[in-house]
Amino acid sequence: MKKILLSLILLVAFAALFSCSDDDPATVKKNYVIVPGAWSAPYAWANVKASLEKSGNTVIVVQLPCHGSDQTAPQNMSIDIYRDAVISAMNAVSGKVILVGHSLGGVVISEVAEKVPAKIEKLVYVAAFIPVSGQSMLDLAMTDGNSVTGGHLISSDGITIDVNPDYIIDGFIQDGTDEEKKLTLTNYRTEPFAPLTNKVTLTAANYGSVPKVYIKTLIDQTVSPDLQKRMLAATPEFEATYKLNTSHSPFLVKPDSVAILLTNIAK
Repeated sequence: MKKILLSLILLVAFAALFSCSDDDPATVKKNYVIVPGAWSAPYAWANVKASLEKSGNTVIVVQLPCHGSDQTAPQNMSIDIYRDAVISAMNAVSGKVILVGHSLGGVVISEVAEKVPAKIEKLVYVAAFIPVSGQSMLDLAMTDGNSVTGGHLISSDGITIDVNPDYIIDGFIQDGTDEEKKLTLTNYRTEPFAPLTNKVTLTAANYGSVPKVYIKTLIDQTVSPDLQKRMLAATPEFEATYKLNTSHSPFLVKPDSVAILLTNIAK
């Protein structure tokens, strides 16, 4: 009788274990596609990527054309080309993705959501520009009187645009370690100008149908807290906001905190 009772207990325990393992939100693995911002590249997200992958998630950090090691000429670049590069990366994984955009990446992921809303589980904006239909990144940036970066943009040819070298660290990562600052400077690369000026067209039926959250950066000197507040007020459909006490580069300064937030947002 004792053996029968023990067998029944073990059977119930195993049944409970296997029945919850597939449904428990904490154990469900996600697909993350991350879009870095202007003057940046996948290197900046390496620690966040490693942390998310350690938990079994699939993570793709998109190298946009003209960024990182990509040698595409900047002359004919556009926000639509960026959008299509992200869609191509998303199509490399099966199922829906959590689409993360930083800075300019916020404009890009908005365009992606307009094009393929059914492929996206959630949009996550990290210190990102949030355009409304008819706006470009530069339209928003030029309203930000508190931005160190926005006040020191230079373009000598009208094809590319840079941040004055004296303000790169103050704009992007004033709270970073010497190593993190050096990494930012070493990987800095001039940005194609046109995508910053391209205006987006967004609809309630497509872009508006995708759940959205925002991660605020409280000492950001590129997309200032004031601009973040105003953009969120203009787009009330965001379901939640989160805060990190960092500069414009939380993925370098606090990668573990970013990974934890992304994990919690996905649940």
